[in-house]
Amino acid sequence: MAEMVLRIITGKLDLIITDCQTQKDMKRLAGARSICLDAYGTDTIGKKYDLEIQRADKGANPHRARYHSSVMDVENLDAGQEFIELPDTYTIFIIEKDFYGMGKPVYSIERMNLDTGKPFEDGEHILYVNGEYRGNSDIGKLMHDFNCADAGDMNFELMAERTRYLKENPKGVSEMCKVIEDMRTQERKEAKKEAKIDTAKRMIADGFLTLEKIAEYVGLSLDEVKNLQTGHNV
Repeated sequence: MAEMVLRIITGKLDLIITDCQTQKDMKRLAGARSICLDAYGTDTIGKKYDLEIQRADKGANPHRARYHSSVMDVENLDAGQEFIELPDTYTIFIIEKDFYGMGKPVYSIERMNLDTGKPFEDGEHILYVNGEYRGNSDIGKLMHDFNCADAGDMNFELMAERTRYLKENPKGVSEMCKVIEDMRTQERKEAKKEAKIDTAKRMIADGFLTLEKIAEYVGLSLDEVKNLQTGHNV
């Protein structure tokens, strides 16, 4: 199913995915923040695809897209390889709402050379898919299916089959329960991190403790607290 979704979103109708993993953990650098990709695939010519489904705008922050893209870069270049060997990467966020509010089905983000007006051509591609988009095109039909709970009302049979499996097959129901629980666990972790950040910000504003003590008390790293002090995101 991931192959069909990627074909529609990228417009590459001949795209073939040779390997696809769900809930792929990515953490190659010691001490770096880990991420778990919803779906991580490779096509026949080695291009990499990270497909993320985000219900809230917060989960689609451009800095998050940048980080996802950079983690894929680190994951796909070994010691001794030349930089030119980095594969093209596609970071794709399917978002429940229209993130940019222009009514387009897909927003494509590419780096540009501002002085020449030409693409930078570094192989990095970021796509924001408008989950609110509807229409007679395949992507409009796909977004309808993503937001449809009734398999009988879906446009694509693959989507309908998957929905029936997750809702009617005992094994599928078990898988869905695990996915939901994993999502809840991740939400609790993010809420706990946000609480730590809010506390640290208040302590920094009070100015009574050193940054080292604040980091110790709230359970953040010293670098994270320093970033908060300078106004950068953690």
